[in-house]
Amino acid sequence: MRKQIKGYGFYLIILAIIFITVFLSDSLEINNQNAYNRARFDEDLEAGRVSYVDIYPNVEVPTGEVRVLFNDREARKSFHASDVGEVEMLLKDAGVDYTRHGITKPNWFLSNVLPYILMFIVVIALFSFLSNQTSVGGGNSKVMNFGKSRAKLSTEDSKKTTFKNVAGLDEEKDELKEIVDFLKSPKKYIQVGARIPKGVLLVGPPGTGKTLLAKAVAGEAGVPFFSISGSDFVEMFVGVGASRVRDLFEDAKKNSPCIVFIDEIDAVARRRGTGLGGGHDEREQTLNQLLVEMDGFGVNEGIIVMAATNRVDILDPAILRPGRFDRKVSVGRPDVKGREEILRVHSKGKPLGDDVDLKQIAQTTAGFTGADLENLMNESAIGAARENRSFINSEDIKKAFIKVGIGTEKKSKVISDKEKRITAYHEAGHAILFHVLPDVGPVYTVSIIPTGVGAAGFTMPLPEKDEMFNTRGQMLQEITVLLGGRAAEELVLEDITTGASHDIKVATKKARAMITRYGFSDEIGMVNYEQDEDEVFIGRDWGHIRNYSDNVANKIDEEVRNIINDCYENAKKILTENRDKLDACVDLLLEKERITREEFEVLFEPQNQEPL
Repeated sequence: MRKQIKGYGFYLIILAIIFITVFLSDSLEINNQNAYNRARFDEDLEAGRVSYVDIYPNVEVPTGEVRVLFNDREARKSFHASDVGEVEMLLKDAGVDYTRHGITKPNWFLSNVLPYILMFIVVIALFSFLSNQTSVGGGNSKVMNFGKSRAKLSTEDSKKTTFKNVAGLDEEKDELKEIVDFLKSPKKYIQVGARIPKGVLLVGPPGTGKTLLAKAVAGEAGVPFFSISGSDFVEMFVGVGASRVRDLFEDAKKNSPCIVFIDEIDAVARRRGTGLGGGHDEREQTLNQLLVEMDGFGVNEGIIVMAATNRVDILDPAILRPGRFDRKVSVGRPDVKGREEILRVHSKGKPLGDDVDLKQIAQTTAGFTGADLENLMNESAIGAARENRSFINSEDIKKAFIKVGIGTEKKSKVISDKEKRITAYHEAGHAILFHVLPDVGPVYTVSIIPTGVGAAGFTMPLPEKDEMFNTRGQMLQEITVLLGGRAAEELVLEDITTGASHDIKVATKKARAMITRYGFSDEIGMVNYEQDEDEVFIGRDWGHIRNYSDNVANKIDEEVRNIINDCYENAKKILTENRDKLDACVDLLLEKERITREEFEVLFEPQNQEPL
């Protein structure tokens, strides 16, 4: 019942405000709906329609209210006169009876004091209501709570995440186990003069498990866990970010030993003195306060700051120095063994058919992160449920693999036979080169079904192993494959389409990287001429984007053009030599619309090759 009364408080305040507004409007005088005025009164008086008039003068001023009774004795109207004496003279001249009422002095308290008392009561009630809302809402209330930290606190009582929930990151877990030991047994480190690390920075691509690792550290140590995103610090109000940092660390000190986790710290800890809006902005104030708070830890306070980012190159050097983030843990993409472990974790609660081999799936998902694998298994489960099946089979996983990697197929989209044939030759050109060239491929699937990303078809390769680096020859083969679609169009159709625009863009980017980043050009040499796109984005080196001469730029463009042209000629040569396989692949695609690796590789078996 008490909560219900509090819930009506806001509406009561609104009603009080409306009441006072009405009370103060014209001192509660009656609003004349007919809009009767002096001009109309003069007309009625001259026409002889006025029977009797009551005059009510105001205090100490000539104004007043004039109430008019007409000859029909039914209608009665009133208006405000600017000079009641003038109205009296008109009535005398017209011979109309009237009564001038005595001046009734209004109650001074009601007219002058009471409205202000009521307004004061409303203001106090409104302030009390907002204060109660803030105290009830706590950290989640948005009213008068801008400077409060928005960090979420997870304690031992909440659902616990441990290292058992983290798969495929054995080395990273070993490195973080020391942090757990610091939190559990700090005295043995202090006794030998060791300084407990103040901060741990988790660096790696999105979806690799950085946040999960931080939660696991807190779960293993059994300490409170404060989690907040870097973007939650900065608002449109000046000083809010720094205030939230102070509030966050005040809460952390009250709950020490504990872990403070800042996700996407690059949103608030980006290099200072950058950007186009001036050097000392709100974000820099927030960063400065964060640096001050991390310096202010005592030796025995037991607060460890963990942060995650995939943009370590743009972080401010001051936050990376020892004494702030002492440890940097690189969280990379899992290898084949790690992917298998992650798949087993995400397969719990999902019945798998006998034809599902997680080890084989791990081998065919090179480059996938933990989040990608979780998404793969989830999409597989959704596909099984869509078909009213109680288990996941290998076909569900294959469809999910295409959906995650390429996008949803748009089978309902109507395409003409001519466009289908063009798409089939384009994709077959990619597929033939994937199969023939030794360092790329093999082909996983080829399709001429449009996808949700706007592609008319796709050719998906299947990396068979994890690779740490590329060779020059491998990059040239990748460019050749990219240009295979355009080469097939020109070779067979004797015309070209816009379908290769994305392929050309990617091929050009790879060729330029070979020259400017990797030093693969004999003409240019082993000099890095790459333009750092991140530097321009964060505002550094604005106006000084290129650090080489026009002569070098022309040479780079020429080398890139030579690579593209050579790879294109090589693609046309290979496709000409395998024209029979190209045509056979197109016929198969037009028949089935999508073919698998096994169906594609049959085209290269000896019995399917024409005799010389």
